[in-house]
Amino acid sequence: MLTRTSLRAAGGLLAVGALALTMSACSSKSNASGGGSGSKASAATSAADLGGMDALVAAAKKEGALNVIALPPDWANYGGLISGFKAKYPGITVNSANPDGSSADEVNAIKSLKGQTRAPDVVDVGQSFAISGVADGLYAPYKVATWSAIPDTLKASDGSWVNDYGGYISIGCDGAKVASCPTTLAALNNPAYKGKVALNGDPLKANAAFSAVWAASLAKGGSLDDIQPGIDFFGQLAKAGIYKPVQASAATIESGETPIVLDWDYLNAAKTTDVNGKGGKWTVAVPSDAQFPAYYAQAISKYAPHPAAARLWEEYLYSVEGQNGWLKGGARPAEMTAMTSAATIDKTLAAALPAVSGTPTFPSDAQTTKAKTTLTAKWAAAVG
Repeated sequence: MLTRTSLRAAGGLLAVGALALTMSACSSKSNASGGGSGSKASAATSAADLGGMDALVAAAKKEGALNVIALPPDWANYGGLISGFKAKYPGITVNSANPDGSSADEVNAIKSLKGQTRAPDVVDVGQSFAISGVADGLYAPYKVATWSAIPDTLKASDGSWVNDYGGYISIGCDGAKVASCPTTLAALNNPAYKGKVALNGDPLKANAAFSAVWAASLAKGGSLDDIQPGIDFFGQLAKAGIYKPVQASAATIESGETPIVLDWDYLNAAKTTDVNGKGGKWTVAVPSDAQFPAYYAQAISKYAPHPAAARLWEEYLYSVEGQNGWLKGGARPAEMTAMTSAATIDKTLAAALPAVSGTPTFPSDAQTTKAKTTLTAKWAAAVG
């Protein structure tokens, strides 16, 4: 089970001392050659500001390292993407900290590790944390070479954050342990599912779980402007003992503790081989009563200790190779429409995505902020 959002706590404030356990041992203050907030790279808003891609690559190699955080190898093929980046740019060490961390942990690390060589250079966060990070002045604007291929609705106009990959909230279900798998969110309110329904994390801090509650609102008559029906619905499921407030994991699915999991379609789909290989019958359905899409967002830390490597990482992720890398992980890359038109998309991988109908509607920044505020105020009272 993919547990990027498993390390959640009230308010999202976790001890950050362990965030860099997997990073290379360095001095506590940034002294990377060519790096740090005072370097020319830290002010670059495009590769052109540094003299072009060759100059950016040279600057990144001079820094010699890239710090990433909260990127599980099996989440949207991040393992493959990191390997691809290292192969393309030898000499740059990728330090991956707290792979099972949350969006809240990522933002917290930028604040708490500011000025240290182990601080994150880049983050990959849920949309609400992209918005709040800008408000807190944490991100450095940057526009990749393929900027025009990214829809305007999937990026901040100044490049302070850019959506990278996304998917739809889905229902994963083990047919070996559930007699009839639900295909709608409304159908979850069924005594037959008592103690069987779980989320990927705490909705107050986990973007996937937060989005599942929002999707439930759409299924129960709410809207992108009103998440309350979703909160009420989970309150009903909790009261009936259907919703199980535990972190769904590979172990809980295998044991039968959480045979029904609401999560992104690409994450649920990634469980199929593992679950079925152990005697399960895992299926994935995008609920017909609530097609809720969302993207995660890339951002460069304003205080990145390796600012050139951070920008080179973004260039790689938004290249054809990087975008198809996310597609290999079952996620829909931000440049998918443009790449389809340009015939650079991997057609086989694209065809394997779960089928959905209609045109997706994405929440606005204002709607996301409003939904998060409402959930924070009402969730605990609703579910206990």
